[in-house]
Amino acid sequence: MQPKQAGRRRFLKSGAALAGLAMAPAGAAVLVEPAMRGEAAPGAANAIEDMNGVEANLYGRRSRFVTTTRLQRTLTHADPLLRREAPLPNPHRPETLSPIDQQMGIITPSSLHYTTMHFYGIPDIDPAEHRLMIHGLVERPLVFTVDELKRLPYVSRIYFVECDGNRPNPQGMSVVQTHGRVSCSEWTGVPLSVLLKEVGIKNGASWIVSEGAEAGKHQKSLPLTKALDDVLVAYGQNGEPVRPDQGFPLRLIVPGFQAIENVKWLRRIKLTDQPYHAMRDDVSGYLENPLQRDRAWGPKSVITFPSGNQRLPTPGSYVISGLAWSGGGAIRNVDVSTDGGKTYKAAEIAGPRLPMALTKFYLPWQWRGEEAMLQSRCVDEKGEVQPTEAEFARYWKMTREVLYRRMARLGHCNWIQPWRLSADGFITNGLEPVPEVAEHM
Repeated sequence: MQPKQAGRRRFLKSGAALAGLAMAPAGAAVLVEPAMRGEAAPGAANAIEDMNGVEANLYGRRSRFVTTTRLQRTLTHADPLLRREAPLPNPHRPETLSPIDQQMGIITPSSLHYTTMHFYGIPDIDPAEHRLMIHGLVERPLVFTVDELKRLPYVSRIYFVECDGNRPNPQGMSVVQTHGRVSCSEWTGVPLSVLLKEVGIKNGASWIVSEGAEAGKHQKSLPLTKALDDVLVAYGQNGEPVRPDQGFPLRLIVPGFQAIENVKWLRRIKLTDQPYHAMRDDVSGYLENPLQRDRAWGPKSVITFPSGNQRLPTPGSYVISGLAWSGGGAIRNVDVSTDGGKTYKAAEIAGPRLPMALTKFYLPWQWRGEEAMLQSRCVDEKGEVQPTEAEFARYWKMTREVLYRRMARLGHCNWIQPWRLSADGFITNGLEPVPEVAEHM
């Protein structure tokens, strides 16, 4: 026994990758306090749940020791047309942010997928009664039941969905607060091109207008070229039916475009010769903004560990990790800096590089207790490079103060988000404060 024990000690002491792990075990590598992050502490049951009961047997439960939840946001909103705080309808559904700091892999669990603020609540739709109508500039207007759609050729694709309010923010205390409006799922459904072939496209059609079945009848205009490319009418998410807060029983998935295009509770698609300005979202600057005309997101990445509101307990070996994505296709490479962008090292990509999907990256790092500024930048398959804050502001000919005051009108904001690591191990936002930051519309 003694030689084996000695050999085990030698193994634990050897190798640079293990240096410091005795002082900083994996379980203690990050301390995240929900209250520090503005989150309500999850209501973890003290009593042991019956994992052998019928309910747990029929629909699986997670361990009672796993308490990860979404972060619920404010119950008020700013009306972009009236420029004031506006009352919310009743019922309504508050916005929730995805806990990307705790995400494992590239797939977001359906129950943790972020949701926008639904001003009219989540509709309760019977799939047996639901219909999808396709009409307008078509040869044969058709109405499909959900069952009829499920009998058509289908595909499963992994795509991210990102709100345009997902952006670097000097006021964000955590990466959930700055970048929690992005999630990634395996979506299953019928390619919209299949349905458009069924109805026949008339000459002159160049846009589609999609509409949801919720009380607000949300509508969005989308170029026909995109609709024929890779858009899905999805009924499945991560191996089960799309959940109600994600659009049950049908929703559009528009890969790489802003989330507001991905109309939920889809009930109608009209082919037209021009975009509609039917809703506030179509007059909010997206169609007029040159950055938004094709509405495909540029490359973006963010470090999720170590990040805001976390703490490294002791110097030692850590793995800097994060997420990268782009509406321009797959992520080609990610670089990580620990000195505020003066130097970069190539990060490792964990898993596949899929187009319009989240990509996990990591970089082993030895922290010796010094102050550091952690940040990442990525490049997509088109060769587009994630910009710095200064580069983004220079492109728009703005000072950084004006940039943050107006960024809600700019749509996609993908500049680098740094995190400041102090000598005592606490991580805070690395962006310098500004007098005003525009809220997400």
